[in-house]
Amino acid sequence: MATPERIPVGIANAIDYERLAPQTLEAGRLAYIAGGSGNDVTVRANRAAFGHWAIVPRLLRDVRAGHSRLVLGGMALPHPFLLAPVAHGLLAHPQAEIATARAAAATGTCLMASTLTSNTLEEIADSAGPSRLFQLYLQENRTHTLDLLRRAEAAGYRAIVLTLDAHLQLPSRSALATGFAMPLECVPANLASYTPSPATPLAEGESRIFQGAMRHAPTWDELRWLMQHTRLPLWVKGVAHPDDARALKDAGVAGLIVSNHGGRGLDGSPASLAMLPGVRAAVGPGYPVLMDGGVRSGADAFKALALGADAVLIGRLQLYALAAAGALGVAHMIQLLTEELHATMAQAGCAQLADITPDHLIPALPC
Repeated sequence: MATPERIPVGIANAIDYERLAPQTLEAGRLAYIAGGSGNDVTVRANRAAFGHWAIVPRLLRDVRAGHSRLVLGGMALPHPFLLAPVAHGLLAHPQAEIATARAAAATGTCLMASTLTSNTLEEIADSAGPSRLFQLYLQENRTHTLDLLRRAEAAGYRAIVLTLDAHLQLPSRSALATGFAMPLECVPANLASYTPSPATPLAEGESRIFQGAMRHAPTWDELRWLMQHTRLPLWVKGVAHPDDARALKDAGVAGLIVSNHGGRGLDGSPASLAMLPGVRAAVGPGYPVLMDGGVRSGADAFKALALGADAVLIGRLQLYALAAAGALGVAHMIQLLTEELHATMAQAGCAQLADITPDHLIPALPC
């Protein structure tokens, strides 16, 4: 019989799961999970951006009826923390995304299941709660994309989350330095039955990037085609520029996720938090906007909410907690984040999420 998983000693805050990661993950796997692309400039920027803001405490506010409930995309949620779509959960835990789904169900958390999970989207749906979304990478063969859509619809996912910022990814130099290679057992379970499209050789003088890696990158034509072929609401993940946000809203996209793919896209791109206010201004109030990148605490989430997000996604911290204690660790991490947010809200005089506004932040003074 397997040893029951326990909360590790010394976990007082959600970010402690990151501190514990070197003890629970092999060095190469940790470097891959923690790294982004290139020199990890954007990975660091995502974290540093939260330090640019300070939260102003308020006095004499009655918060005794306080809560962090919200309705997002028709889903009633107890808190604004969503589990981000992360690939290859087997890197962190033998039960991979099934364990994460169990934690989501136990805590009422919305789970975004990635196309590149170690478990199938059907297996994840069987363990997750009713609040679940499916993150889609467009496949080179449209028949495969359509099959993924139909499977997600049949499995009860509430929306499709199309990632648009990750077609070209350069490896992280920090991960390369460890000699990390993806283990043979880490294969995308959702794609296992699809025959890969044959590689198209480059003609003389063609670019490995423009005519190679970007040959099948999504365009507006693919977006319109996708929206015509699913009955589910379509969200877009990977938004940074306000003009893109405005155009996507006008095209009928149901919601946006401000994200730089956790720093795995264009290295040197700005922090997600820095781009959030511009995206919110572009789409206006009332339109769903989420934020992904660098959240490690309830105070971080408060700042993102103040700058225009309706909710935030938790990615790397999810994997660190999964590696440390499986489903129990992920559930505990979500509980800690929620309690940290409640404590921040109480001290800032906010009884509900709608009370959190930009007026609660000021630029932080340099130390």
